[in-house]
Amino acid sequence: MERKTTRREFLKQSLSAGAGLLFLRSWGKGQSPNDKLNIAVIGVGGRGWDNLRGVASENIVALCDVDLNHLANAAKVFPNARLWTDYRRMLDRQKDIDAVVISTPDHTHALPMMLALQMGKHVYCEKPLVHSPWEARQVREAARKAKVATQMGNQAHSSEPLRIAVEVLRSGVIGAVREVHAWSDRPIWPQGIERPAGSKPVPPYLFWDLWLGPAPERPYHDGYHPFAWRGWWDFGTGALGDMGCHIIDTAYWALDLGLPISVEMEGSPRVPESGPKSSRAIYEFPARGNQPPVKLYWYDGGLKPDPALVGEQSLAPNGVICVGEKGAFYFIHAREYRLYPKEKFEGFQLTTRTLPTSPGHYEEWILACKTGSPTYSNFEYATMLTEAVLLGNAAFRAGEKLYYDGKEGRVTNTRKADEFIRRPYRKGWEWW
Repeated sequence: MERKTTRREFLKQSLSAGAGLLFLRSWGKGQSPNDKLNIAVIGVGGRGWDNLRGVASENIVALCDVDLNHLANAAKVFPNARLWTDYRRMLDRQKDIDAVVISTPDHTHALPMMLALQMGKHVYCEKPLVHSPWEARQVREAARKAKVATQMGNQAHSSEPLRIAVEVLRSGVIGAVREVHAWSDRPIWPQGIERPAGSKPVPPYLFWDLWLGPAPERPYHDGYHPFAWRGWWDFGTGALGDMGCHIIDTAYWALDLGLPISVEMEGSPRVPESGPKSSRAIYEFPARGNQPPVKLYWYDGGLKPDPALVGEQSLAPNGVICVGEKGAFYFIHAREYRLYPKEKFEGFQLTTRTLPTSPGHYEEWILACKTGSPTYSNFEYATMLTEAVLLGNAAFRAGEKLYYDGKEGRVTNTRKADEFIRRPYRKGWEWW
């Protein structure tokens, strides 16, 4: 069994790697890392339940969910936590909260995140971090001001296989990379469909208006809560948004890609309110320092790159290929990397490590809350990755290639994408 890195080892490795981020405001003076954080969890079903278990080593002082069944199930395990259905009231009234974990549908990530950051609370939020590129920029600025511990829930970012893959790419073994291919087997929920006709009674256990939050008002129907919301643009971000922050992460981190200068995306079918069943996207990233420009290709819904890129007969359901001047790199997501041609790289060993072994994705964040130590999927990094990923959805919905000014956060060649870069909010849920 792989041994987890101790807190002391993690801090030592982080400092030696020049990881920085020690400007973070820690939890409280005179408190020991062995003391418990008071954590509130917003969204406790599905991924929320997994995240709740991930931070269960601390004091769970508040549980919030718009689904009373989810809330009741979580309360059985954490009977001392206060129960809420509206996170706005929870954050306003419950004063003992040190940190917040957010696991709601994508469209309701940004508002509780912004409220918590403005209140100086540490924040962990599921991927994709936000619902639109504009939200990513607002959260990035708020996190810079708050100087608290933050982490996005792309859990493989803290895994040894992914960190080693990043180190291998950074080692230069395959030379300068100009081409990246990333793919996912999602969606595994309905997409490319029309909105269901009519309405159904709202279940007595569900606060539908709170579930909608900033999204446009619509009648309740099957196919939204609790899982299939991912395929609807009002609530989710489709296969690209759901999995891009996982799959693209390896190359994005290793190559320091930043924001793209153009994005185009095609897919089918094309319906107004739902993502495509399958899609392809092309991102163009500019040169960075001594690294050349990169074209990144995305595939989902059963589409994949040509396995001949790495001399294989088939490819894993989720993965990334980087094509370099000296060879190719193939990473089966969160599992293992391979170098091609195999005979050329036989016996290759990574001799230098700069990234520390993580104590665990949740443990990394908890330790940062208490001591100011680094997190590696912090909101400075995670908002950039999420902004880049979600530009693909904006291009698909606008129906044309977008040229993007990353400094200003705007599309320069068309106004068709404006509403997808910065979505409108339902009255009463505005927060700008």
